[in-house]
Amino acid sequence: MPEYLPTAPYKGTRDFLPAEMSVRTQVFGHLYDVLERRGFLRYDGPILESAEIYERKSGQEIADKQLYTLTDKGGRRLALRPEMTPSVARMIAGSAKSLSFPVRWYSHPNCHRYEAPQRGRVREHWQINADIFGSDSANCEIEIFELVHDLMAALGATPDMFVLRVNDRNLLTSALTDVAGVSADHLAQVFALVDRWEKYPREKLAESAGEIGLSDKQFEKLAETLDAGEALLDELPADVREQSNLVRVLNSSAGSLVKYEPMIVRGLAYYTSTVFEVFDTSPENRRALFGGGRYSDLASMFTPQQIPGIGFGMGDVTLIDFLDTHGLTPAPRSEVDVMVIPVTEDLFDAARSVAASLRGAGLRTSTPIEHRKLGKELTRADKAGAVAVVIVGQEDWAAGNVTVRSLATREQNPVAVADAPAAVRALLA
Repeated sequence: MPEYLPTAPYKGTRDFLPAEMSVRTQVFGHLYDVLERRGFLRYDGPILESAEIYERKSGQEIADKQLYTLTDKGGRRLALRPEMTPSVARMIAGSAKSLSFPVRWYSHPNCHRYEAPQRGRVREHWQINADIFGSDSANCEIEIFELVHDLMAALGATPDMFVLRVNDRNLLTSALTDVAGVSADHLAQVFALVDRWEKYPREKLAESAGEIGLSDKQFEKLAETLDAGEALLDELPADVREQSNLVRVLNSSAGSLVKYEPMIVRGLAYYTSTVFEVFDTSPENRRALFGGGRYSDLASMFTPQQIPGIGFGMGDVTLIDFLDTHGLTPAPRSEVDVMVIPVTEDLFDAARSVAASLRGAGLRTSTPIEHRKLGKELTRADKAGAVAVVIVGQEDWAAGNVTVRSLATREQNPVAVADAPAAVRALLA
């Protein structure tokens, strides 16, 4: 017996059959439209990059645990991209002299991370990335936050379905040192602890704090600080608040778009100030959907020119989970609008000419590959989601006509060949 290869994809990756691909095309089409109406330009880059750019900029978890690496025949260490930001930093640095900053760019790459597959996490995902490069202005934060709301609205989400939670790492540093009394030596470890704050029970967090070297009293003060919400800002030094773009946003009309949360950290190493995450508010899917932040000089390993930026990555897995949870997932589109069916095999050329005129009118049109009985072709057209069929018969064709049949009402009428597109359009309407 022959030994057949498995038909399942590699663990953590997915096949997208036509119906699912139709849903994804509709969802991402809405997002592209919003981005381009806001002046974002699409770019792309290679799926293979030097492993070093991720090891230096993506953070220890990605570099040490999740990176797919290989060595090519020239001895170069490469990696499948786990995210797009280091790649776009390289591209921005390489073309900086020809760009008029600030620039708005977006992409939709597939990325790879060696993770344990579970709800919301796979090993290959697609991610909408949107960034503004070349400006330190708080208007960048405002535009990004407005963009997030526009993207969610384009998918049918209402403001009660999600919350945009924001923080500033500089504000958090001040809160930890000036309010909670954390020493500079413990700061990096406490940052990592805060990043896990909502994922573990209080007892586990207290145990981790003790391992870091915090006393019980310091841990209680840390918990009090993180639970303070926006009131915490009043306890921070004035100069720290004055330097924060996020504080400027909170004091503007855009403050209503966001919720200040001191425990939002984001794990990636290149974020330097503003950080944010979008959370699903449904009890059935209460989790982060996507997030991002500001980086003061991400391109520093490619150029001496300081190029600040702010952006986010919106992954497909959590996004589709969100749409499913809230009943917002669109139905797959039908295969075609209309099918042209020749009654006999010698009318295939005639059917193809009619189909060409329908396609020229913007109608999604197919014709049979092989000749079958009319009843079978009508059934096939119905399963394909066609609204109408155009039947090409001997007598009709000789008279310059075809028969247009509605698959919803089963009514049919002869029309002139030239009038077939308008007749089908009328049924679609």
